[in-house]
Amino acid sequence: MKILISPNAFKGTIEADEAAEIIRGAIMGVYPNAETAVLPIADGGDGTCYLLGKALGLESEEIWVLNALGRSVKGYFFYDTNSKTAYLDVSTVSGIKHLQTAERNPWVASTYGTGQLIQAAIKAGANHIVLGLGGSATVDLGIGILAALGFGFLNEKGREIPLFSDTFLDKINHIQRPVHSLDIRFTCLCDVNHTFWGSKGAIPVFGPQKGLSPYEIPNLEKTCEGVLALLSQKAKKEVLDQKGFGAAGGIAYGLSFFFDTEIQMGAQWFFEKVGMEEKVKWADLVITGEGKYDHQSAGGKGSYELLQLCKQADKPCYLITAGDDFEGSGFKKVLVLPDLDFSSADFRHKAKENLRKSIVELSTDE
Repeated sequence: MKILISPNAFKGTIEADEAAEIIRGAIMGVYPNAETAVLPIADGGDGTCYLLGKALGLESEEIWVLNALGRSVKGYFFYDTNSKTAYLDVSTVSGIKHLQTAERNPWVASTYGTGQLIQAAIKAGANHIVLGLGGSATVDLGIGILAALGFGFLNEKGREIPLFSDTFLDKINHIQRPVHSLDIRFTCLCDVNHTFWGSKGAIPVFGPQKGLSPYEIPNLEKTCEGVLALLSQKAKKEVLDQKGFGAAGGIAYGLSFFFDTEIQMGAQWFFEKVGMEEKVKWADLVITGEGKYDHQSAGGKGSYELLQLCKQADKPCYLITAGDDFEGSGFKKVLVLPDLDFSSADFRHKAKENLRKSIVELSTDE
């Protein structure tokens, strides 16, 4: 039997590549004669470009930059010299996963460190930046990235505003373009199709997850409205809100004023790049998984999109998840993981054990 092992990340517990190896090890213990292929997947969420870089066999380049709050952190990007394309995730250095709950503050958090990575990629020769938007700690419209690329943000007196201050966005009155224009384009990968504005937009939906108090939502919306007006004035063009601009605090929105910027739903773009359709055709069985499969997963999440490929190829697809909202989803079999006690110090270890046991239990069911 040929088995393709392609889990998404089990958010908060197990990264996708580690989950794939755990599943593979368990399968070999149960089915020692099975032929396995491992290809962890992502859908624009946290770690998408990391998995892309690995799957494409690219080397990573490391550099010290600043995290979302201005602390030094080691970041990296993957670079394809043939296509002059760099792959990097916002979450690598500007991610919410690096911050304690009490540290989360979208008034302060900046994408500047991600911009530093982009600047380093440009110096390496890149003219195309593929940016995974998932897992950001920011709602800064990509202003931090623009600052790292040479744009100046000045207060009413024409003085540069200090980064990582809680009044940074509020004080922007003037924008200066960099001395040397940059000939680069962006492909932004996302796993949500929210617009920036609206009741389901970036600020009311994702702001509270990033530390924004509910009563601050109108204030941040007003501030962002003013910043967007200044961006439009400086770029001498209007950019209309669209699906995907709500991802990562509006990064693609801000970049669109000055750069050729396209938005792609991450799963389908990822699958095309790694040749997932051919790998599904090769397999007799596909095993995928994610932390909590629910009705939102059908909006472009990796496991759901992989299931669609399996249906097209008439291949059975098994799902491993702790979710309970998968009735009628179409998976051949669902292996349900037990709930975790996240207050326990060893919850990540327990999550890995539960994942292994799910494969062992599968063998007793068949």
